[in-house]
Amino acid sequence: MARFWVCVAGAGFFLAFLVLHSRFCRSPVLRNFTFAVSWRAEEILYRLDVDWPKHPEYFTGATFCAAVDSLNGLVYVAQRGDNIPKILVFTEDGYFLRAWNYTVDSPHGIFAASTQYEQSVWITDVGSGVYGHTVKKYSSFGDLVQVLGTPGKKGTGLNPLQFDNPAELYVEDTGDIYIVDGDGGLNNRLIKLSQNFMILWLHGENGTGPAKFNIPHSVTLDSAGRVWVADRGNKRIQVFDKDTGEWLGAWNNCFTEEGPSAVRFTPDGKYLIVAQLNLSRLSVVAAPPVGSIGECSVISTIQLADQVLPHLLEVDRKTGAVYVAEIGAKQVQKYVPLNSYVTPFGS
Repeated sequence: MARFWVCVAGAGFFLAFLVLHSRFCRSPVLRNFTFAVSWRAEEILYRLDVDWPKHPEYFTGATFCAAVDSLNGLVYVAQRGDNIPKILVFTEDGYFLRAWNYTVDSPHGIFAASTQYEQSVWITDVGSGVYGHTVKKYSSFGDLVQVLGTPGKKGTGLNPLQFDNPAELYVEDTGDIYIVDGDGGLNNRLIKLSQNFMILWLHGENGTGPAKFNIPHSVTLDSAGRVWVADRGNKRIQVFDKDTGEWLGAWNNCFTEEGPSAVRFTPDGKYLIVAQLNLSRLSVVAAPPVGSIGECSVISTIQLADQVLPHLLEVDRKTGAVYVAEIGAKQVQKYVPLNSYVTPFGS
């Protein structure tokens, strides 16, 4: 029987136990897990929202990723499986709205990039069918708007641009796009595209040195203009200047057991939330000050049950809530900040 380690401090034990016990009792996947307690002193920053979503039965496949449209209060979940809807749309309160499946093969990463004029969502598709090896933009209702790459054909080309298992992307408010291409495929690349889809800069070589990658799996930005990449196979996070692509440094010391699979900043920029897939662990890491990368420093951890497998995650830029897509447990879970330390991104 699997064991679930809960890191608690002082009076936080009772709250943590009640929340976790309630959540796991409702889950048909994880109902048989037992609990143990680690008395390691850590600051508890999040609680599990046991009421999200209201109807978890809509999760019918392996949930690979989640995206949050903070402007419109929407949460997108992408799942894989046969004869199931691939994209689910919920409210931030957990109510199911709709599902769609048009031109989606095997979703891997997803990002909501809405403005006050347009609700849109981007998906990286790693499927081997006619829609695979692409990065695609959709409306909130599943209408296909834009396709990057050569549908159904993997490759290394730049003109026209081709992908092979593109893992994830991050879209700036300016419309610029950062793509990590190479979840075990031909490519190990970080590409920055303009809002007109022109290549602005890229790093694209397999290896262990600076600006080289081995399965770049997740990408995000901070408010200081730095690009953070989960270089999963090399067990590190690499950092670049968003304007020039210059390599700024790397974090190696926090990921000796397993490389990071997902990276996202909290809205106030104080912390980086990191997922490690096979360890089934989430870590809250202190963000470095502007002008320094420094060393990785873990502030808090959330140890999930064995084989939950947190794959990718997203942070709501208004509320700071963390949505974790768990391919082992086949669900997305929502973690809410215990304290109101988060503030709107860029404020």
